Amino acid sequence: MATTTPETVEPRRSARQRLLDAASELFYNEGVQSVGIDRIIEHAGVAKASLYNTFGSKEELVQAYLTSRHAGTIERLTAAIEKHTDPRSRLLAIFDAQAELAGQPDFRGCAFISASAEAPAGGLIEQAADDYRAEIRALFTRLAEQVGASEPDMLARQLHMIYDGAGISARMDRDPTAPAGARAAAASLVEAQRR
Repeated sequence: MATTTPETVEPRRSARQRLLDAASELFYNEGVQSVGIDRIIEHAGVAKASLYNTFGSKEELVQAYLTSRHAGTIERLTAAIEKHTDPRSRLLAIFDAQAELAGQPDFRGCAFISASAEAPAGGLIEQAADDYRAEIRALFTRLAEQVGASEPDMLARQLHMIYDGAGISARMDRDPTAPAGARAAAASLVEAQRR
């Protein structure tokens, strides 16, 4: 008879966490609109009332899914940036983190682009995407200032567009090397702004 210890027993996840995990997997892999509430509930193994008591609506569940992805992306980018002390390397580390993600076999592109393309204007999903994009732009702006860019706001905007393009290219062209090309383009822009 096997002995169980606290280390071998997975803690029971809350209904909220099971719903969020199921939504994250299904929404990212299949799309927000194509995945219905019943599939999420079945995948999570919870009662329908749990979803509505916890999130209120599918839109609120999508918002929670995007908020979770937002936090995970910022955490991943911050970890990549903090591996470096040189301002230029810190800025370019964003593209290194993107390359690592694009190289994963389950990479399906940007969750925010996918979700907002299917969402009605002015709702919670659009707001979650706007919040995410604003934080990415602010991150690029801070790093552009630290690198000594002559026009940090403009450089941040350009880098953000390159970052977006690399993610789209990696997904649409099935090219996990796209972020490496984006990194090279970003490095050229950084050097031009530092002169």
